[in-house]
Amino acid sequence: MMQIALAGNPNTGKSSLFNILTGSYEYVGNWTGVTIEKKVGLLKNKQGYLIDLPGIYSVNPLSKDEGVTANFLLHESFNLILNVVDASQLERNLNLSIQLLEFGKPMVIGLNMVDVASQQGMNIDINKLGSLLGVPVSPVVARTGKGVEELLHRVMGEDSEPAFPFKIDYGYKIEDAIDVLGHKLPEGLEANKRWLAIQFFEGNEVVQAYLEKYVDKDWLQDLYRKTEQGSAQKTGIQLLPQAIRQRRAEVIAGILDQAVTRTKTSELTFSDRIDRIVTNKFLGIPIFLFFMFLTFRLTFEWLGNPLSDLLDGFISGPLTDWTTAFLDQVNATAFIRACILDGIIAGVGGVIVFVPQIFILFLIISFVEDSGYMARIATVMDKLMEGIGLNGKAFIPMIIGFGCNVPGVMAARSIERPNERLLTILLTPLMSCSARLPVYVLFAGAFFAGQQSLVIFSLYLLGIVVALVLAKVFSSTILKQEGGSMFVVELPPYRIPQWQTLGRSTWEKGKGFLRKAGTFIFAGSILIWLLSYTGPGGIDVPMDDSFLAMIGGVIAPLFHPLGFGTWQSGASLITGFAAKEVVVSTMTIIYSVSDSGLGGVLMGHFTALQALSFMSFILLYIPCMATVGIIRKEVNSVKWTWFSVLYPLATAYLISLVIYQGGKLLGLG
Repeated sequence: MMQIALAGNPNTGKSSLFNILTGSYEYVGNWTGVTIEKKVGLLKNKQGYLIDLPGIYSVNPLSKDEGVTANFLLHESFNLILNVVDASQLERNLNLSIQLLEFGKPMVIGLNMVDVASQQGMNIDINKLGSLLGVPVSPVVARTGKGVEELLHRVMGEDSEPAFPFKIDYGYKIEDAIDVLGHKLPEGLEANKRWLAIQFFEGNEVVQAYLEKYVDKDWLQDLYRKTEQGSAQKTGIQLLPQAIRQRRAEVIAGILDQAVTRTKTSELTFSDRIDRIVTNKFLGIPIFLFFMFLTFRLTFEWLGNPLSDLLDGFISGPLTDWTTAFLDQVNATAFIRACILDGIIAGVGGVIVFVPQIFILFLIISFVEDSGYMARIATVMDKLMEGIGLNGKAFIPMIIGFGCNVPGVMAARSIERPNERLLTILLTPLMSCSARLPVYVLFAGAFFAGQQSLVIFSLYLLGIVVALVLAKVFSSTILKQEGGSMFVVELPPYRIPQWQTLGRSTWEKGKGFLRKAGTFIFAGSILIWLLSYTGPGGIDVPMDDSFLAMIGGVIAPLFHPLGFGTWQSGASLITGFAAKEVVVSTMTIIYSVSDSGLGGVLMGHFTALQALSFMSFILLYIPCMATVGIIRKEVNSVKWTWFSVLYPLATAYLISLVIYQGGKLLGLG
């Protein structure tokens, strides 16, 4: 069965094309040796597998994402490359296409967004472009599926060899060095020798490490130095990688001259007109904040709450009644009845009722990603981020962290500079993920019913502000940056996402929450119930005499200055380390009520100020277990992993202390 590598620049519609061609993931895992996600899909015609490579601008890696593609080309077995190219950004995209062509494998180009290119006055001669590159070029509009069937036929009908080997003459100094290095390499290498030499002279560190297995390192460095000197004397370009890239750019310009004609148009595109407003240096950030506020109104008031109320009514009503009737019918023991009703249904149900809000939030995040607005958010935040030692690209993982901190941390791989990447990883868990939402909705609904959206919006904003302040502190002290930060992000044209793609993206994000509810939270609810049901005095003990009360009571005194120094709060915070949703499960079990009645019970144990302090602590304190695990893998350092656990705990304590004690001084307690 064919193995097809799907490669392309970011924002070329590669993911949309992958979804259309495969329909679903056949396998999701990690690339060998790294934690970057690997997606492999079975083609709908069942005749091949599509391997989705990370979106990159060059095979020469600047980030971990790009390193994956270089390693894939060197070490993996595959039959063909399907290169997705944005027709409206042809000049930039062809840089990667040529590097892939030089690798020598059969290739088909999927020329996406031809409709956008046409709107911009670009007339592309598809046949001419294909003949100049020596490979089939198939126009598609992945957003609508137009041309995808023809592209698939091209892919499946491709011969084992390209129409002709694509070759650029880089000048005799570089060409001589390519031949010398090629003769030095042993026969039988999987990778194309010429491609290896070009990538080595272009500064590809992954290729250099590969070559050092076969050729002496000092000999390689000597060849590189002599080639660079000879090329500089001939061309006047001092750096060898720059000379190669300039020659490649000249070839691309020649191809475009022959294959593309442009119709002059003075009209601004639809995207340009919108960008004049949403990326305006004065309006950009306020528009982003207003968009966030509307998101929370939609999620928690206009649409989310009514749906959650319906789900809660079903769980606390018919589902509980049916389960009770079944237990009566089978004569279940009191222990089993309590375990199922007070442990499983109360604990898991207390979290499940928030599924509508969480899926609505994921839907909006997916819309932001697919519509093209995500890149604009990074752009408008760049100036602010630059002042704290990062750049706008670092804000993208933080936005993704609103959905879940785990993929947010993983998204930092696209950041090139190691210190910036580490700083982004450390700060992303401060973003308020969907797992914290049940806690916010529960407390804000009980204590701030009229301003629920505003309070939750303020918590999200607090997480961003704290992250930005700490970024400035860390980048000025323990993670000082060397030199200026580089910000390069592509602004794709605005698109109305397909409902199929949007729905699938939302499901991919949200199913992790359901999986946790069905496994981790399920098991956690049973364990928490057992700890509340048993104690030193035996089973079915009063809640205050249970093991859970003993555990929570150990740390409760620490939280007296913060306003929630009870064993119930302490126990909830401990279980919340496993998963933040479990905080609600724990409280539902402790107070022995359904979610619909829990808010009223909490009003007898908290004041509004204490509730605000508790929510702020939940926002900022230690990341969940899954996030700590992924941080450990990403940073590969025990020291920084411990730091990622301890500094948020200290920060949360300080912020909650200021909120509670400050509120009391103002007479709000």
